[in-house]
Amino acid sequence: MTLHLDENTVALIELGAVFFVLGFLGRAASKVGVSPIPLYLIGGLAFGVGGVIPLGEASDFSRTAGEIGVILLLLMLGLEYTAAELTTGLRQSWLAGVLDLVLNATPGAIVALALGWGPKGALVLAGVTYISSSGIAAKVLSDLGRLGNRETPVVLSVLVIEDLAMAVYLPILTAVLAGIGLLGEISAVTIAVVVVTVVLISAVRYGHRVSALVYSDDREVFLLKLIGAALLVAGVASALQVSAAVGAFLLGIAISGSIAHEATRLLEPLRDLFAALFFVVFGLNTDPRAIPPVLGWAVLLAVLTTGTKLATGWWAARRVGVKRMGRARAGAALVARGEFSIVIAGLAVAAGAVDGRLAALATTYVLIMAVVGPIIARVVEPAVRAGERTMRRVRSDASPSAG
Repeated sequence: MTLHLDENTVALIELGAVFFVLGFLGRAASKVGVSPIPLYLIGGLAFGVGGVIPLGEASDFSRTAGEIGVILLLLMLGLEYTAAELTTGLRQSWLAGVLDLVLNATPGAIVALALGWGPKGALVLAGVTYISSSGIAAKVLSDLGRLGNRETPVVLSVLVIEDLAMAVYLPILTAVLAGIGLLGEISAVTIAVVVVTVVLISAVRYGHRVSALVYSDDREVFLLKLIGAALLVAGVASALQVSAAVGAFLLGIAISGSIAHEATRLLEPLRDLFAALFFVVFGLNTDPRAIPPVLGWAVLLAVLTTGTKLATGWWAARRVGVKRMGRARAGAALVARGEFSIVIAGLAVAAGAVDGRLAALATTYVLIMAVVGPIIARVVEPAVRAGERTMRRVRSDASPSAG
């Protein structure tokens, strides 16, 4: 029997192998109790340039599916918030958001400049180290039963501010990477701010109409309208030089109430599937041979930005009267980096406007932080309790009565 391996056949075989391997990687991550993101990135490294089994025919589909994955990730994130929650969080925690930006973007910018990557590289790496992974943070809070804790609204407020900051940052980044000049950059920022403001106001006043527009009692129709709206809005946002991902995020905000919950339930499996492909695609574009030269810098950034995120959460929680343990939990919940960091690095790599080593550094950094973040969140309580017991013993031994 003769095997007929045309382009479509090879693409199907490659995609089948990728999905099958991703299933095993996701199961392994679930058993260990960590985010699957690092394993998906490693899978991409294995199938990409310089990997064990480079993909060929399936790469175009994987790239498009990865873009859809980003849109669904941000759409789902938007569905978790209402416009009122966003505006309230912004008013209450804007100062913590400023501290978060300064503490966590600065290390990335400094390292990029130290490596000679110039202002563009500094802008990119600052974004990579700045923003926490909302997806990992939400999963950690849920898995550890902390959604009802007093510090959790503080964590969510910081995450919301970061997401809104991305709505302004990504158009700036896109303009800078494209080299369209100062006037173009100012225009991009102006458009981004106007679009975000209009959408938020519209979501507050007319969110129920947007929800009614996409909703249907028929699950198939509802899903088609929802995904169609997300892709359409993302495309229009991209045409307006506002990130496609941010456009999907803003659409999610506009959908509220029980319709948002139903949309989340329907979209979750698709989000997981396409998001997994997104992380794989980023790994595909990174040569694993480029990782060892930047490993030291990635570890340095991981250490620095773990400390700065812990400080951010601690300060923000303390400001609203949360006790010591809650402050530590708030900081730990913010440590992980993930989807947005890879989106930022992906934009830079696609534009070809930064040093090629940046993708390797971003991948290595996210690998470390996506693993370290959930671990720190789990061990922070026993660590704080052990520290408190040690301090009590020290004070007891030092007291006059002990002598």
